[in-house]
Amino acid sequence: MAAISVIALSGCSDDGGAVAMPDASSPSGSASAAPSSGAELAIPADANEETRKQYVEQNALAACMRAKGFVYTPHVTRYDQDALSEGDGRDYAAAKKYREKYGFGIWAGAVYRNDPNVWGSQAYNDKDTSPNAAYVAALSPAQRKAYDEAFGKTTRNGKRVQAGCVKEADEKAYGPAKSQAEIDKQNAEDRQRSLDAQQALNGDPQLVSLAQQYASCLTKEGIEVTTTQPTSIGDMVKFQVSSQTPGGGVLSVDKSEAVSKLTREIDLAGKDLTCGKAFRAAYFPKLAQHPFQDVTG
Repeated sequence: MAAISVIALSGCSDDGGAVAMPDASSPSGSASAAPSSGAELAIPADANEETRKQYVEQNALAACMRAKGFVYTPHVTRYDQDALSEGDGRDYAAAKKYREKYGFGIWAGAVYRNDPNVWGSQAYNDKDTSPNAAYVAALSPAQRKAYDEAFGKTTRNGKRVQAGCVKEADEKAYGPAKSQAEIDKQNAEDRQRSLDAQQALNGDPQLVSLAQQYASCLTKEGIEVTTTQPTSIGDMVKFQVSSQTPGGGVLSVDKSEAVSKLTREIDLAGKDLTCGKAFRAAYFPKLAQHPFQDVTG
């Protein structure tokens, strides 16, 4: 139930860019046909600091690739965090309206496949398609190798390593790369903060009591209760539904079956919301005081 950043930076994906470069087989070395470079992205006035850095990084990546004789179209996909979290129960009335149509938002994508505002739908997934992917796929092996070297797609001992334009753009947006020791130290501090926050919430007497009432209500509704921890119970039923989705994803199921699955999900989501109403009213304000990212292992 911790907040999750959902701004996707897809420009640095495996199919990261388009390239205009000399044909390896051409003695003249003339550039092959390629689309003109995308204009620099304008940073939205309402962008927060993290979003601003992503725009800076993409623009720097495009400029670096252009300087090396390549074409790269900068691309940042922004998602509406409020819309994505509408069904979480923070606002009971809004969540009730959301869940009556979309349930937890798991099978809805397979029913409303053409709605770009429904998480997991084909239209939603297409929003994050890199504008460069098709051009990279059309490169010859020699061109792709040269492109990857300029872009910075390298591996060392089986691990991805920043280099080339990726490294240059990252440093322009986020500053000089940290040493592994600094990264390890930061990760350890972040992990400890999350553990402390979870312990504070799970040890809160009011939340413990309300979570027990929540669990009792679910049991009466015939829903299996696998945890009563305050930091876990709010997403428990949602995760139970999610765990039953096919390996190929919800879009691998035909629409008639998806409708049946969504109908069942809506029923469970409604019961879960009602049973957890008092719990969530107390939980979310305290979560704001003790935010955390889930810690496993």
